[in-house]
Amino acid sequence: MNYSDSMKRIEEIVTALEAGGISLDETLKMFEEGAKLLKECQQELDQAEIKIDGIRLNDPTDVPES
Repeated sequence: MNYSDSMKRIEEIVTALEAGGISLDETLKMFEEGAKLLKECQQELDQAEIKIDGIRLNDPTDVPES
């Protein structure tokens, strides 16, 4: 699942949990799924940040702001 699809699924989970009416077992399953998706999204963002930093380090026109 890509980042956008993961975020969409997280939004669906949050909406369902906020609406209530879900069994405790299903709530726990959804919470676990959401936590896993959040971790994956954070890892993807971290990788993107590393890639961007690498690009910026190789760009001689990128001058750090003072």
